[in-house]
Amino acid sequence: MGEASVKTLETRTDLSSPPVTEVEARPGGQHTLVSRLRAPRRPRIWFEVLLIAVSYWTYSLIRNAVPEQKAVALANADWLWGVERSLGIAVEQSVNHTIDSVTWLIVGMNYYYATLHFVVTIGVLVWIYRFHPGRYAATRLVLFATTGVALVGYYLYPLAPPRLMNGQQFIDTVLKHHTWGSMASGNLKQMSNQYAAMPSMHIGWSLWCGLTIFAVASAPWARILGLLYPTATLVVIVATANHFWLDAVGGMLCLAFGFAVSRAWFGSLPHRLPRHPEPAGPHPATELLNRFRR
Repeated sequence: MGEASVKTLETRTDLSSPPVTEVEARPGGQHTLVSRLRAPRRPRIWFEVLLIAVSYWTYSLIRNAVPEQKAVALANADWLWGVERSLGIAVEQSVNHTIDSVTWLIVGMNYYYATLHFVVTIGVLVWIYRFHPGRYAATRLVLFATTGVALVGYYLYPLAPPRLMNGQQFIDTVLKHHTWGSMASGNLKQMSNQYAAMPSMHIGWSLWCGLTIFAVASAPWARILGLLYPTATLVVIVATANHFWLDAVGGMLCLAFGFAVSRAWFGSLPHRLPRHPEPAGPHPATELLNRFRR
């Protein structure tokens, strides 16, 4: 009898339920909706193309819908130029005139300004999508958050680019050399808000590209090119008189905000996430659509 009682007690102890953690006690356990949305998963090409197209269309629509406020934008440009002069960094005009004296160089920069801003950004997105799918969503969120907060800057602080300032001798290099270039100059200027110079998304996007390549690429030459790209972009935006130095600082701050948003959502910086996502089941949005189909 005694042995049987002991065995019975041991059996009951072994079969007792393990302690329930606070997370598991919640409805849905660890697989909450938020945690599933945060989980890196393999992106779908059709969704990404649609998302990027709609997002850029929305960005352009909002950016160009911001009142141009010419008088305020010019006054802000004068004030910013004065701040740079007091800081001893107001050399944009010298850079603009010096590089404009070399025709082949400034013409190349005009085309650089008009094209690489989009080509390189899309190229980096495609590269991350193809070879680092586990990091894609977090990397994309950095770019989207950066661009989104820039719209706030355009609305709150209209700013004329140097080439549109009154009483200064900046050269609009696209007009002078008759190159197809920025939508902010020439025949295409009606398609873009002329006074959305702060912050500079040429810097925000190029620095996003450069840091992404530097953090993820394994080839040393690729990492070096990644860092050179935003550096070259900084020279270009100043040489073409499209931005002040401080516009670039604004773009950097927007990018820092983008990284902070991505870090808060995914719990890690993009390059520290797994290169390939673990199977996470169907996306919650897909499940919701399937429910409506039934």
